[in-house]
Amino acid sequence: MSRRVEGQASAQPNIVKAHEAVPTDKEGNLSMKTAGRLSVSVLGAGLIGIDLTTKIMRSDYLDLRLVAGRDAATPGLRQAAQLGLPIATEGIHSLIGAEDPFDVVFDATNATSHAEHAEKLSASGTMLIDLTPSKLGHMVIPTVNRADIHAHRDLSMVSCGGQASIPILHAITRARRVDYIEVVTTAATLSVGRGTRLNLDEYVETTQEAVRDFTGVKDVKAILNISPARPPATFRVAMTLLGDELTEDPVRPLVMEVANDLRAFADGFEVKACTVNDGKAFVAVEVASSGDRIPRYAGNLDIINSVAVHVAECYAVDRLEMAGVETL
Repeated sequence: MSRRVEGQASAQPNIVKAHEAVPTDKEGNLSMKTAGRLSVSVLGAGLIGIDLTTKIMRSDYLDLRLVAGRDAATPGLRQAAQLGLPIATEGIHSLIGAEDPFDVVFDATNATSHAEHAEKLSASGTMLIDLTPSKLGHMVIPTVNRADIHAHRDLSMVSCGGQASIPILHAITRARRVDYIEVVTTAATLSVGRGTRLNLDEYVETTQEAVRDFTGVKDVKAILNISPARPPATFRVAMTLLGDELTEDPVRPLVMEVANDLRAFADGFEVKACTVNDGKAFVAVEVASSGDRIPRYAGNLDIINSVAVHVAECYAVDRLEMAGVETL
């Protein structure tokens, strides 16, 4: 379980508000700049959390109200404050003690802590988007099961390797019988934060389970390589599929179609190899970061954050349309 820095949660969280972070009118109500957008918070200010803040700030549907961590001296919270965002240092207690519940919370902490966060936020009706490999929430791959987003309140983003591979694997296994799948993910050591390192076993187990669930293939193996190479290796996922029915057509067209769909919200996604020989298909993809707050080689962070923001925007569009609010 996660630990607080000090004491018990106070009735009101210690939130440091940056100048003009949340535009309001004279009566304290949200200005037109934030009207029609859902209020969101980022829980966790590590490598994933600070890149998330930048992506959320560009969204037409999401209004970032708070970045919560545990130590105001951490680089992530310092950067958030420099961006003009309200920050808090009491972790999950900062969220549950807020005056108004958030519409969406992004959990960018670790798998062990997510259970506590889900429990504490369950009564608020908040949509919780889990970027940890906890396996607790409903797994979502937006190009595959986007329709599930609105039906659940705790959504798992699986893993960076899962988001880069499962859309392709799902498409292939729908078209052809596959007996075995292997997914090898390689990420630069500089792009792998403390939270991920604490959850390496969970990462592999969650990725394997998600591949099985979305493809129906029972024999699945997931491998994670953390590369110390210099210069740092660009995030890469290599997929091997075995099946007597596998042929160049339709495998290659399907892979290219899925890649094009993914680039709608993860524009650094690129197919590097796609071959099929004697019932064996090999597909390798790389993801380059957009380079906002993280280096271009850190595509592992970029893809899971891009997917998480996309999922939140899908939820926002659904909710706003149900409320009769016109969307873009």
